[in-house]
Amino acid sequence: MPLKKDSRPSLSASVDTARFILLGMLIAFYMLAGAVSFSSLERSAEILAQQHWQKRLWVFSHVHNISYRDLKSLLRHYEDARMAGVRVERGRALWDIPGAFYFVGTVVSTIGFGVTAPSTIAGKILLVFYGLFGCSAAMLFFNLFLERVIALLSFILFWCHSKRIRDCRSPSRSRPGGGKNEWKPPAYQVTLLLFLAVVVVACGAASLYSAMEGWTYLESLYFCFVAFSTVGFGDFVSVQRKQHEDIRAYQVANCLVMFLGVCCTYSLFSTIAEIIRRGLGRIMTTLARAYRRFLQLSCPSDRMGCPHASEACCYDETKVETVCHREFSDKNNECEVK
Repeated sequence: MPLKKDSRPSLSASVDTARFILLGMLIAFYMLAGAVSFSSLERSAEILAQQHWQKRLWVFSHVHNISYRDLKSLLRHYEDARMAGVRVERGRALWDIPGAFYFVGTVVSTIGFGVTAPSTIAGKILLVFYGLFGCSAAMLFFNLFLERVIALLSFILFWCHSKRIRDCRSPSRSRPGGGKNEWKPPAYQVTLLLFLAVVVVACGAASLYSAMEGWTYLESLYFCFVAFSTVGFGDFVSVQRKQHEDIRAYQVANCLVMFLGVCCTYSLFSTIAEIIRRGLGRIMTTLARAYRRFLQLSCPSDRMGCPHASEACCYDETKVETVCHREFSDKNNECEVK
């Protein structure tokens, strides 16, 4: 099938690929910088903790006349028991109905503290299929929650916007969803409001956890970020003490706070991702302009005096079309150099 005379390959897919590669490079650099920062902060503390632990094991084995090898064997057995939920000080039950509900909540929300995990083969197999549908449904719920939060914030920001311009423009012309001149709130304003909402939820939750768990307020704030962002390290976990079994109000409040915090933080991450995407678009636009300028300086069409050479450099915020495209006639397809 013959090609059309003016058919040219579009570079929009190539631009998307370039944006994807640029984002991957930035993430890799960000991870490398984070690895260097955390290693410089935490590595020395890790070495000191290991030395202190080895010294305590050696002292304990000599004081109590226990073989160092037998002591380490006992500790290995305790590590296996800990994976099944056994603790030195007995805490609340992990696999009763409230404990299992807390576990499935951490699964579908992708928090995954790691404190509770199935130890049976059947439980592990069930977790695979349960998490497959549960996490998918939770992601859909978070997206729907984000849509409604954006709609609410858009209404609030539109009300503030229309109040400012009421004297010079009719608000009915820019009502959300009201035609071509639809006013949309800037992404940074939505992000700022979501950030404030996350801060309010986290501060309130930190007050609750510091009172009920015995943590410091800073530790509670740290736990809130780790839990709300679904990172879930497991170094701090709420509602795990024995006395919490009888405090149903705290269990319900913990679930509600987790739910609200995860939803708000997910919405905040989504708006920040949109800002990053727009930033990548501006970077691609700047690179496209620099590339066009480079071709204008290096393209020999003007120096050769070719009457049939034409340049077409088309770019916008999202796409970059063909650059320095030349068309030659059928008869005169060579340029004369004077």
